[in-house]
Amino acid sequence: MLANDTIGTGPRLQMLSGDENFNDEVETAFIRWSDAVNLAAKLRTMRMSRCQDGEAFAVLATNPKVRHPVKLDLMLIEADRISGDLKWLDDDTSVDGISFDHWGNPVDYRVLKYHPGDIHYMPGDDAIHVPSEYMIHIFRQDRPGLHRGIPELAAALPLFAQLRRYNLAVLSAAEAAADFAAILYTDAPPNGESDDVEPMDSIPLERNMMLTVPAGWKMGQLDPKQPAANHSEFVKIILAEIARCVCSTYGTLAGDFSGHNYASGRLDNQIYHKSILVDRSFWETEVLNRIFEVWFREYSLTGMQLTPAERHTWFWDGFPHVDPGKEATAQEKRLANNTTTLAAECAKDGRDYMSVLRQRAKEIKLMKELGIPLNADAPAETVQPEPETNDGSEPKDVMDE
Repeated sequence: MLANDTIGTGPRLQMLSGDENFNDEVETAFIRWSDAVNLAAKLRTMRMSRCQDGEAFAVLATNPKVRHPVKLDLMLIEADRISGDLKWLDDDTSVDGISFDHWGNPVDYRVLKYHPGDIHYMPGDDAIHVPSEYMIHIFRQDRPGLHRGIPELAAALPLFAQLRRYNLAVLSAAEAAADFAAILYTDAPPNGESDDVEPMDSIPLERNMMLTVPAGWKMGQLDPKQPAANHSEFVKIILAEIARCVCSTYGTLAGDFSGHNYASGRLDNQIYHKSILVDRSFWETEVLNRIFEVWFREYSLTGMQLTPAERHTWFWDGFPHVDPGKEATAQEKRLANNTTTLAAECAKDGRDYMSVLRQRAKEIKLMKELGIPLNADAPAETVQPEPETNDGSEPKDVMDE
């Protein structure tokens, strides 16, 4: 969920130089290189690693098998492979495999050749030292002086255990009740008039059979008490607490908005989307800009371009609106009163406004050649205003009335 929502189909580069031909050439080359190294999938893996491991490592290395003139590749490293050499008393400038200078900047990363859980790993084996300029290390620094990451779901580990124990107990109780097809019981006193029945005796039952019971005895089924009426509410509360560890909500985590109305559903999404925007800004600074800097340097060395790196920005997948009609109306008003720009509105959807305008110009030209009327030439359609709702419910569709 986090990887798909944060990274999505992958970021798109937009150059901001004054030369449009140069911009298009660099953007196209970067897109082709991204596809060649499968950049979007690797970024999604890094996002999942940061959630479950607390951090993610990637080495900017040369890969001759990359099907692109730029042979740069992003090689992911398991966090367990970044480890020190067990000399804490002799070395006070490193923290668990990361060496720092006197200003606290990472200088060197010690990477084990094999994972500690690998059969080929032996304690004391030589390791590979990677300079910091070729290593990407991302984690959430919750405290000053923190140099290694803590899993984002660490605070929720007891909650997962509680939920598992509770569900297993409920399932065991339900299974125990279901194991008994029927039971024989009597309301007669111990010395009453009823036939003797062997205690704990069992009778195999067949489908659609008719059964007679001993005199004075009745047949009934065991009344299951689990799952109780508050079972779903307990599960919902636990999942809501777990979701807060990653700045999410119950509706987003469980994919269940059945208990929300129109307003509360949008509010839940706004809280989650805000955290995604903050996280994307972090990825641009710590990951994407560093990748582009090294990529553009090698791109220039291929002889394609000898121009220094220009200003650039990144586009991400947009968040779909629950009411596209209202969003389109609001967008039209913002553009009309000059409180936004076409570039900003297209960026919200993860699109480049220049590409949109060029494509739209081609479509308009073709429509004129084919004699297809444009929207501006079509007769105006009368739209009835939607009734105001203050209870947070979803607006009614005029066609449904």
